Amino acid sequence: MSETELSEGDATTERTLEHYESRAEGFRDGTADHDVSQNINALLSELKPGGPQRILDLGCGPGRDLVAFRDLGHHPVGLDGTRAFVEMARAEAGVEVLHQNFLALDLPEASFDGIFANATLFHVPSAELLRVLTDLGRSLRAGGVLFSSNPRGDNHEGWNGERYCVYHDLDQWRAYALSAGFEEIRHYYRPPGLPRDEQPWLASLWRNR
Repeated sequence: MSETELSEGDATTERTLEHYESRAEGFRDGTADHDVSQNINALLSELKPGGPQRILDLGCGPGRDLVAFRDLGHHPVGLDGTRAFVEMARAEAGVEVLHQNFLALDLPEASFDGIFANATLFHVPSAELLRVLTDLGRSLRAGGVLFSSNPRGDNHEGWNGERYCVYHDLDQWRAYALSAGFEEIRHYYRPPGLPRDEQPWLASLWRNR
C-alpha cells in the first residue's frame, strides 16, 4: 500500500516507524542504560497479588524492559511496530514479541494483567487515541492495570523531526483514559526529586473496569 492510500493516521504512524527503523541500533545503544525502575515498580505495585504476571510491553523497542520483567519472574510479551526492534527484542529477551502497528492492534481479549506503555502512546494521533486505549482495555483482564508515561505539554501535537508526537497535560490524558473505560489510580511526574518545571514526563496508572 502506498502512502497516498493510507489514512492520515496510518501515514503518520508509518513515517514515525520509518524514523525508528532507520535509527534502530543507535536508539538501542542510546537508551540501554535508561533507568525506568520507578515506572516498572509502579505498575507491579498495582497488579493483583499472586503468581507471575502476564505483562504487555507496548512499544517494547529493543527489549530492555522485557528483560527486566522477565528477570523479576514475570511473563512479558513485547509489541512494537518497528521490525528491527522486534528482532532485537526477541534476541535480547527470548520472549514472545508481536510485530503490530498501534493503530491496528490485534490482541486477544482479557489476556494481560498489566500493560506497560513507557514513552510510546504519545506517538498516537489524538484522533486515534480513544480507539487505541479502548482496544488496550479489552486486552486487559478485569482489574488489570495500564501504565503510561508520556512527555507532558500543553496538548499540542505535530511533527518533531520525523516523529509524530502529542504532548498531553494531565487533564487531557485523564479525559481520554476515562472515556476509554479506565479508572484512575494515581499519577506522578518524572524524574523524581526535581521541581515540576524540570519534570517533563507524566506517568499515570489506570485500572480496567
